[in-house]
Amino acid sequence: MNLFTGTLFTGARSEGGTATGKRRPRPALRALAAVSTAAALAVPVTAATATAAPAVIPPGLSCSTGKHAIDEYTGFALCRNNGSQTQTFWVHLVCGWAPDVDGNRVTLRPGESGQSTAHCGKIGTGIGEIHVRP
Repeated sequence: MNLFTGTLFTGARSEGGTATGKRRPRPALRALAAVSTAAALAVPVTAATATAAPAVIPPGLSCSTGKHAIDEYTGFALCRNNGSQTQTFWVHLVCGWAPDVDGNRVTLRPGESGQSTAHCGKIGTGIGEIHVRP
């Protein structure tokens, strides 16, 4: 016996009745869930890509950047110091949904070359952009 209504619960559900007792059809609920999920996912993706700035290589360095040939979550910056003073640089990876990461700091004397590498977390969507930072 149900203590709140004074009736015996048999496990059967009533169909229809008052407006508060009506249920939505399952296809309508599935469509509502799909639209809600798509809307929720669209907001972070748009926000993450809209804030990205173009890559600028520091003066005095000539650099090439790219993704590792086998692992698309690993990026690099290979730079040569064409200036007359010692310079330090590092690679910065924009990693989508995972946190952005910085690579190792590399100090180059005039005429030297070096490489900085970094690795995006696997929970993300991979490398979105590669920047060289001074």
